[in-house]
Amino acid sequence: MGFQLKGMLLGAASAATQIEGGECGHNWNDWYHQGKIKDGSDPARANDHYHRWREDADLMATMGLQIYRMGIEWSRIEPEEGKFNKDAVAHYRQEIKYLKSLGIQPLLTIHHFTNPMWFEEKGGFTKFENAPYYLRLVRLCVRYLGDLVSEYITINEPNVYAVNSWLFGEWPPAEKNLGKTIDVMSVMTYCHIKAYELIHRMRKKMGYNDTKVSFANHLRCFVPKDATDPMQRIMAKGSEWAFQKAMTVAMCTGRFQFPMKNYGKLPKGEYCDFQALNYYSRSAVSNAGNGFLDNVPVNDLDWEIYPHGIVECAQFLYDVLPRPIYVTENGTCDNQDTFRCRYLYEHLKELCDSGLPVQRYYHWCFCDNFEWLEGESARFGLIHVDYETQKRTVKKSGQFYSAMIAEGGVDEHLYDEYVDGQSYRIK
Repeated sequence: MGFQLKGMLLGAASAATQIEGGECGHNWNDWYHQGKIKDGSDPARANDHYHRWREDADLMATMGLQIYRMGIEWSRIEPEEGKFNKDAVAHYRQEIKYLKSLGIQPLLTIHHFTNPMWFEEKGGFTKFENAPYYLRLVRLCVRYLGDLVSEYITINEPNVYAVNSWLFGEWPPAEKNLGKTIDVMSVMTYCHIKAYELIHRMRKKMGYNDTKVSFANHLRCFVPKDATDPMQRIMAKGSEWAFQKAMTVAMCTGRFQFPMKNYGKLPKGEYCDFQALNYYSRSAVSNAGNGFLDNVPVNDLDWEIYPHGIVECAQFLYDVLPRPIYVTENGTCDNQDTFRCRYLYEHLKELCDSGLPVQRYYHWCFCDNFEWLEGESARFGLIHVDYETQKRTVKKSGQFYSAMIAEGGVDEHLYDEYVDGQSYRIK
């Protein structure tokens, strides 16, 4: 029972669209106006973090958070093609400076699912010729924030973005097209590699040698629904390859294999300074597609809770390219905060016992926020948010997380106080 963090830093992760609020001209704001959010909630409300960032940063510091993964909102910085909002850039500079003054180290995400509508209307990442627009954003971020930020995530979960938007058709623009799904994953791979080179080149010219760049890689474990069915075993391996393995190899090493396309004829190389893992669950593959196993613990979105999977996925990344590991997202939908302490304990214990070089853990997320298609109905935060009043309240799981940071792990006392007695729902 218990574990020691052994120097692993703990913090939280966020995405600009999910917390900032504001009527911004991006694809998820447009998706709301089309009536596509399940609970009808508006990303223009979210956490109002764009105005309450100082309050949130102070709360992070009070809880002892050491690191924070934050994002910029492209549609704020470039609301119209080629027209840049200097006030928005200045806002992010001010926020980053304040975080650093509190001793919280920022990790900056440049793209996290949302596109300005002008970019969306050009076809977004489905077209290779649109890559320079994204790289122009990268250049601007480094030019104006590069003296403050040394660590970058180029793109968040390109596989999730591509599959949900272009294969399943659940996210904007909701077009079911396998060819475009592959194109998006391939174009984003090109964008990551070129951004990796660009960020390093620019910061080196600025006189910095501490630059670290990666992409936030959503990985899950794939298993056959029926382990005795040979076809399902083959399908599980195929789903794993198509969804995450082929793209991971390409983005980390420049080795392009089917079905990935090597736009720009990029050379083989090493394009990650750390392995950034987003991990949530395990998928069970059957003839009906991907789902979940029966009689397993689940969260409030019915995702399986499978703690050992975080180590399985981290080990895969380390085998592809051995680098320090940052868990850039891990968390669970627990609307009443009745099992999140156990979830945190079990996943962090797996990491600490793994022997892998896990240096960072960014919990998803700090505050309950706008959870994409689920809207405000799915609560992942360590902090409860009353969306009507925007009042923040630290949950029991937030208190546990803070105590873990203060004590450098979990002993028998903390386990008894926060974890013992919590259990999952079985489905």
